[in-house]
Amino acid sequence: MRPYGPTALRLCVGSVFLVHGAQKLFGLLGGAGITGTSHMLASLGLPYATPLAILLGIAEFGGGVLLILGSVTLWVSLALLVDMALTVWKVHYPHGFTLTGGLTPGLGQADLHLVLIGALFCLMLGGPGAWSIDERRTQNAEAQARGRARIRKV
Repeated sequence: MRPYGPTALRLCVGSVFLVHGAQKLFGLLGGAGITGTSHMLASLGLPYATPLAILLGIAEFGGGVLLILGSVTLWVSLALLVDMALTVWKVHYPHGFTLTGGLTPGLGQADLHLVLIGALFCLMLGGPGAWSIDERRTQNAEAQARGRARIRKV
């Protein structure tokens, strides 16, 4: 049953990033879209707000898809970890850890992002688990290596 723990984590975290990326890129599910995201980034004093908004949207949407598929899990987790660390530092750190600002979106919601950081660390260190492209690649490489070892012994 151990290989299925990282699988469940990967599917849940990938779904969260897929939705967040869709909100940033396409404005789906109440999201701000590229324009709203770039305005938010500009209000934080970040330069090149529109290209950065596009990059964040693609990273989160594409990263979510890749996590769900279990492809290049280590690198996707690392990229999303940097994204979340910067989000906590620039957006949520000044407002506190939890919903201290009431239910105002964006204020004091660092707790969700810190949980995502922990989950991404787990995926980086533990791997993608079962039912993933990475696992399939590993099994094929091991099988090919065993096949070459058999050929050398003969």
